[in-house]
Amino acid sequence: MKLVLMCVAVVISGFVSAQDKIFTKSGKISFFSKAAIEDIEAFNKTTTVVIDTQTGEFQFSVPMKGFEFRKALMQQHFNENYIESDKYPKSDFKGAIVNSSDINFKKNGTYDAKAKGKLTIHGVTKDIEADGKIIVSEAKIALSSVITVSLQDYKIKNDKMNNISNNIKITVDCLLEPLR
Repeated sequence: MKLVLMCVAVVISGFVSAQDKIFTKSGKISFFSKAAIEDIEAFNKTTTVVIDTQTGEFQFSVPMKGFEFRKALMQQHFNENYIESDKYPKSDFKGAIVNSSDINFKKNGTYDAKAKGKLTIHGVTKDIEADGKIIVSEAKIALSSVITVSLQDYKIKNDKMNNISNNIKITVDCLLEPLR
């Protein structure tokens, strides 16, 4: 009988734990670079995000080859010359919402969010802070943020003609659901 009760407790605790997590496998991340010759913009709709609503801890994983450009040549240069996607296939962010106690993930509303964590791009990890918004609406939670990163900080080489800005604007726009 004790064994049965222990098994039930483990199953219930796993269910409760999963209820505290929200996620997506189709998060949207884009980046924009103002350039002298031509602005560069790309979109990625294959970002995985998991947030623990109880602790505020979360993680992003972005496959670099998932970025789509207007021009195939831009995409090729991005993957081969700048990001080196074969060598560095993904970027990650691991951190926490530092004001998670101000966010009620079970009550509809718009909440300001502040995050701190470690962003890894091109094999280089840096501490970053970001402001964003979390919008709770029914069973879905939208997360948005805009950050700027420096190519030099992540050891991404710019070409000699500086066709790419040294500072890249990254926009996050993800719709998350309860993890089941």
